[in-house]
Amino acid sequence: MDEIMRKRLERKLEGLADDKAYQVLDYIEFLESKYGTTARPPSALERITEGVGDTLRAARAPASAIRGTMNVMDGASRLMRGLAAAGRAAVQQIGDRVAGHAAPPGPSDPGAAGGEAKADKPA
Repeated sequence: MDEIMRKRLERKLEGLADDKAYQVLDYIEFLESKYGTTARPPSALERITEGVGDTLRAARAPASAIRGTMNVMDGASRLMRGLAAAGRAAVQQIGDRVAGHAAPPGPSDPGAAGGEAKADKPA
C-alpha cells in the first residue's frame, strides 16, 4: 500500500466513532480471510493487547472502557519497547568496552604477571 493511501485511510478512520472503527477492522479481517492475504504478524505485546481488546469486545464492554484499556495497554507496550531498546543499548556499550579491553594484560591489570604468580603458589 502506498503512503498516500495509508494517510487517506488514517484520516477516514480518525473521524469514526470507536464502534464504527471496530466494524472497519472486522471487515478488513474478513477480507484477509476471504482472499488469503495476511498482514505483518503482530509482536508478542501486540498479540496480548489485541487479545484483551477482542475479549472486551466479545463481552460487549462499553466503547469508552475498551478505549481506556487499550490506551493503558498501548502505554505499557511503549514502555516495554523503550526498556528493550535501553537494554540493547546497554549490551552494545558493554560489548564495545569489552572489545576495547581485549589487549594483553599490562602491569596495572590485576590479572598481570604479579597476580598470577601468587595464584600459582600452593596455599
